[in-house]
Amino acid sequence: MDGEDDEGTRRGRHAHRPAEGVTGSPDAGRPADASPADGASPERDGDTAFRPGGPAVPVPGAVGATPAARAAGGSGPQAWGTDAASGTTAGSRDPDPLDPDDSLDHDDASDTAGATDRRAARPERTRGDLVRTGVRGVGQLLVTAGLVVLLFVVYEVWVTDLFSERKQDQLSTELREDWDTGSDDPTVPTLPGGGLSDIPLGEGFAFIRIPRFGEDYVKVILEGTDEEELVEGPGHYVDSAMPGEEGNFSLAGHRVGKGSPFLDLDQLQPGDPIVIETVDTWFVYRVVGPDDPNGVPAQQIVSPSDVSVIAPTPNGPLDGPTSGSYLTLTTCHPKFSARERLIVHAVLDGGPVSKADAPDGPPALTEG
Repeated sequence: MDGEDDEGTRRGRHAHRPAEGVTGSPDAGRPADASPADGASPERDGDTAFRPGGPAVPVPGAVGATPAARAAGGSGPQAWGTDAASGTTAGSRDPDPLDPDDSLDHDDASDTAGATDRRAARPERTRGDLVRTGVRGVGQLLVTAGLVVLLFVVYEVWVTDLFSERKQDQLSTELREDWDTGSDDPTVPTLPGGGLSDIPLGEGFAFIRIPRFGEDYVKVILEGTDEEELVEGPGHYVDSAMPGEEGNFSLAGHRVGKGSPFLDLDQLQPGDPIVIETVDTWFVYRVVGPDDPNGVPAQQIVSPSDVSVIAPTPNGPLDGPTSGSYLTLTTCHPKFSARERLIVHAVLDGGPVSKADAPDGPPALTEG
């Protein structure tokens, strides 16, 4: 009996001894460069028994074995080794649906493969593509610049006109009120020695009417020709004569924008009336004709630096003598440009007309 027991014991030991080259380690039986599948649990692999030359069989009751396997010793998750029935290795088995790491590994692999395919399918950018991109960028820049310029033109031509018209209405009301309250007429000599009273810059002192521009064309004339005055209406050159005086009563005004008081100045013809209204007097000027005794032209275009057009005698020396009562209107030329100046000259037609005799204005106002 003792001998039989010893022999049975030896057989039992050999029955559980791993095959040659196979150890009880979970890594045994796989190539040296092989690694377990990502997410494989060491506890599962360690609960697997090995048969010599046969498939690895989970130990009944081991972790990872199904209830039936635990009861009958059936198959379950296998460790690294070869499945004799399927010919597959445990390292190439399908991902365990109960193991979230397996699905994450497959998702990562799919994302990596997809990104690689997209990079491979994406065509390389050629020089033509770069040129087209550059042209497209330049085109968009030009469109943006065009819109900015368009908005600026709209502002300069229409928006500033609205502001100037509103200011003109205010100036007209103030000037009429001053006249109605008996304020001194600045065009009448009141200072000792017969000099003219000083008019503050920016203050309105008279009205200009041009019948050819319409019956409703009436603008307040302000003292001064700086931009602060010209944005509100026609301005008077401070060193020039006053309405009705000997010399050259000279005015400046914008042609486009800021009220555009002299927009159509080039449409004036010889003989057209220009009427100036003061507190109690009307003065009628007419655009000069070709027979002017001093050779003054009806219209001329000069450079901005030519100031002789506002001399006491137009186109004469600035310190020269007077030779008549002239009116000179100056504005920019051409339209939308300040490159040159458009000049219109007129001469006083007759004497002053009292408002007491003509409260509604002289007959020249009805000439259109």
